Amino acid sequence: MSAGDRALLLGAVAYDPKVVTIWDGFRAWFAEQDLPFDFVLYSNYERQVDDLIAGRIDVAWNSPLAWVRARRAAVAAGCRVSAPIMRDTDRDLTSIVIARAGSGIETTNDLRGKVVATGAVDSPQATLLPLDRLRGDGLEPDTDFMVRRFDVGVGLHGDHVGGERDAARALVAGEVDAACILAANHLVFAREGTLSADAIRVVAETEPFDHCNMTVNDDVADRADMARFCELLLGMDYGDDRVRPLLDLEGLTRWLPGRLDLYQPLERAVDRARFYDDDGRITARDYRP
Repeated sequence: MSAGDRALLLGAVAYDPKVVTIWDGFRAWFAEQDLPFDFVLYSNYERQVDDLIAGRIDVAWNSPLAWVRARRAAVAAGCRVSAPIMRDTDRDLTSIVIARAGSGIETTNDLRGKVVATGAVDSPQATLLPLDRLRGDGLEPDTDFMVRRFDVGVGLHGDHVGGERDAARALVAGEVDAACILAANHLVFAREGTLSADAIRVVAETEPFDHCNMTVNDDVADRADMARFCELLLGMDYGDDRVRPLLDLEGLTRWLPGRLDLYQPLERAVDRARFYDDDGRITARDYRP
């Protein structure tokens, strides 16, 4: 069977039960647009990337860390990948390092000898990127300060926000001196009562980075089907009652063309943390998805 004779196959990671609702809904909507489409779910991003590079799926709804690994593994395997689509909410994010107001921690240098809480080992936004921000100020994790990691949902690349939330709770409880979170979650955690915005100060902020993207194996996916897939995604209208609930669940108001420049901060953080090697092999000693 040629690629053009079968449905376009997407991989997505089941970090939450809503993922089934989202992609079941999109599959029905694509069928209405005469695009044969199906999806498979994975328990972790590493297996999804392996299957993308092996050509068992055409496109992967990838975390930023999964993109970094897919790009490196594709080069090593001699195949081509691209990232043609992302959400409007995937662009220009930052992470922050926070401390309790009145704790005496005013700058990153005040973190020397302290305990800094992070999310899961594979969370770009709550572990890899903010720790790399501190490296940039000359502070080496577990040497100049101690890291207390909250490994919730390992293998989900931080999509399960539980570890990040537990890090914030540990800060409030006085169990740690600082915590690393996505800047956008500062307000979320304040609304839900995990943090009191007035009781927290921001010690450091990362440079902007981009988050998820649709990663395509260009050597496997049918070119016409992929072009139609991207055209349909970019044409989704938030005012359409059929797709708006799905877009809300997925956390966007519109799909945008992908871009690659703002994955460089994560590429650098991955190298400094020795998380993957240049060929996309897992080299982090304590990472078992």
